[in-house]
Amino acid sequence: MLMFRFRTSTIGAIAGTIFVVASATAQDQGRQLPPLEVVATRVPKATHDVPASIEVITAADLAARGVRTLKDALSLAAGISIAPGGDNGPASAVPEFWGLREFDAFLLVVDDVPWGGALNPAVASLDLHDVERIEILRGPAPVTYGATSFVGVIHVVHKSATAGSVSYAAHGGSFGSGGASGDLVLAPIGSWKSRISADFDRLGFKDDRTSYARGHALLRTANVKGDNRTWLTADIDILRQNPASPHPRDGASLSTATPLDANYNPKDAYLNTDRFTLSAGLDRSAFGSAKWSSMVSFTKSTNNAFRGFLTDITSNTNNATGFKEGIELTDIYADTHIIWAGKSAWTFMTGADILFANGEATGATFDYSAPLNGLTVPVVAEPTVLPLDAEDRRIFLGAYASAEWRAADRISFTGGLRLNSTGERRGEDQPTTTNNKLSGSVGTIIGLWEKGADHLRIFGNYRSTFKPAAFDFGLAENEGILKPETSSSYEGGVKFRSGRLDMEASAFHMDFENLVVATIVNNLPALANAGKTRYQGVELAADLQLAGDLHARATYSYHDGKFVDYQKDFDGTLTQLAGKRVELSANDLASAGLTWAPATGLNATAAMNFTGSRYLNQRNTALSPSFTTFDLGVGYRFGRAEVRVDGRNLGDSRDPVSES
Repeated sequence: MLMFRFRTSTIGAIAGTIFVVASATAQDQGRQLPPLEVVATRVPKATHDVPASIEVITAADLAARGVRTLKDALSLAAGISIAPGGDNGPASAVPEFWGLREFDAFLLVVDDVPWGGALNPAVASLDLHDVERIEILRGPAPVTYGATSFVGVIHVVHKSATAGSVSYAAHGGSFGSGGASGDLVLAPIGSWKSRISADFDRLGFKDDRTSYARGHALLRTANVKGDNRTWLTADIDILRQNPASPHPRDGASLSTATPLDANYNPKDAYLNTDRFTLSAGLDRSAFGSAKWSSMVSFTKSTNNAFRGFLTDITSNTNNATGFKEGIELTDIYADTHIIWAGKSAWTFMTGADILFANGEATGATFDYSAPLNGLTVPVVAEPTVLPLDAEDRRIFLGAYASAEWRAADRISFTGGLRLNSTGERRGEDQPTTTNNKLSGSVGTIIGLWEKGADHLRIFGNYRSTFKPAAFDFGLAENEGILKPETSSSYEGGVKFRSGRLDMEASAFHMDFENLVVATIVNNLPALANAGKTRYQGVELAADLQLAGDLHARATYSYHDGKFVDYQKDFDGTLTQLAGKRVELSANDLASAGLTWAPATGLNATAAMNFTGSRYLNQRNTALSPSFTTFDLGVGYRFGRAEVRVDGRNLGDSRDPVSES
């Protein structure tokens, strides 16, 4: 068993200055006003008006903490643990929602586009430069996004084409890290306004021969006339990764036969991605108070890999297996919907969408020898003949409708249904497997106490959804299609705001069937269904605006993920895992942070994240102890410029966080 660890211990120093054409007053107001979200309902609503666990991380907060990665952005989010890196390279991450750490179980959305389409979230290609906010929904979104949003949604929203801020930045840091970025407002063409952002980043790691470099550009243009808007977005991402090696587990603990930072990949190993997305849409006032929105998005990406893994923790010949693979992916997404949100007590929404993905891969495998001490770099000739292939074609169709009824000033009910029709084919001569299923949700939120902006509200919801099983283009996979995953969940909680204090507490229970888990076929990764599992727990978060510009946040979560019915073969012995904890799911998660962010002068931030003990294997014989990470940052603002230094994982915690 191979495990990825917390690998990074970095200091990032701003080598240049940041010029921002935006007043400090606007930044302060952005923190005080209740943030809006659209991921749960498509209607902009304050998070405390939604009967679900949802939070919004603002651009002001991201800037105050010097955020550059998804892990850093969500480090103080309630109930979420982000494992950096993973099998998709050091630029990627593996999020955990509700105690479930499965790479494709959540949905990543960027500017209303499912980022990764009907296959797997394209986390490695996510760029957090020039972001306006990040919306986080815990639990599925079975009506608005259906079969792709299984246990949570992360929605990254970039600044609009009409935003007037201009900025330039440069940074440098340890392990050869550095980069530069710029955001410009282009000259208008008629009534069209445009904004372009470009950045280059290189991030180095403590692991030998591990780094990534990214070049990214984002163009947004829009024609806005009153309530009517026509827009176009183009995004290009060029990513070059030198992957790390996961650390082998030997019995109940990580192996001591291999050094912590060793890299067993062949010389010049790589994970390279070129990704281009073009999106367009329009928003129009329709009849009466109705608003009609439509959009379409096209994505083309190329992924090339040359890498290897230890398969034998000995110095024997051919103790490692590698592969070379090229994957061509095409994604198409289209959505159209109408929302009636007038002065009445009712709000209605109805719409339809389509999500199409087609991927073809060719590759070859090879065996090679890797010294366990990691001092010698294995030299392996790249295969020139690629006899293995994998193919997957998916189409997800959905028709959905929802309604919200404000029964009284303090009571509202929501409900929605979605008809999902999915089709999937693997291999040219294989039949298409179809699924036609309903998903939906109901919820309510009740105000027990209201006084101006202050309130105490309780909420509850039930959500049911399904998702076709993951496909990751593993060369060892057969062309059979796994059973679809299904889930049903209940959630209830409290939302409280009084003066400077903002709190949310929730409890959840989710039954999960046909969870997709990793397995090994012929020394290569493959996937399998895992019977029934259950996830339940409680999650708490509190924000406190202290005196002046000092802001504090603390979170705690208790997650209990267990197998309910899952029989698995271990070395020829069929074992029932019922009652065992799901691997890598910690019972306890906690975080705390302080941010001091005045408009000018000295500023600082500090954060800690605690992850409780968790089992590294399904039989629960390998228990990994708890660990804590610490981040610190300090800066100085000169009006429109800032210089800052940020340190991540300053305790150099090197703990297993995800499975390979």
